[in-house]
Amino acid sequence: GYGISGCEPTIMGIGPVPAIEAMVQKTGVSLGEVDTIEINEAFAAQTVSCQKALDIPLEKLNTCGGAVALGHPLGASGSRISAHVVHKLRREGQKYGIGSACIGGGQGISILFEKM
Repeated sequence: GYGISGCEPTIMGIGPVPAIEAMVQKTGVSLGEVDTIEINEAFAAQTVSCQKALDIPLEKLNTCGGAVALGHPLGASGSRISAHVVHKLRREGQKYGIGSACIGGGQGISILFEKM
């Protein structure tokens, strides 16, 4: 499943929060059921704000390093995030993973992956 959102552009960076909330509501999979979550780091404080708003345990968030550590490939962040989530689910034998990002102008997007 997936979620998309828009929020007030003056609070840019918080877009993953309503996107993840919409996705959770659409799929019926709770955040507690999710094993790993990757939120693109436009900058570190932005991801921390999302983590706090969603009450994500730190041991589930960006565990392979986020964009601050790995880089922020222009036009390819979604691919990098998706690949990290899918590979981690496979490597760790986990079931659910979320990839999410804020998008300029107050938007957010999220996707839920399930290892079958």
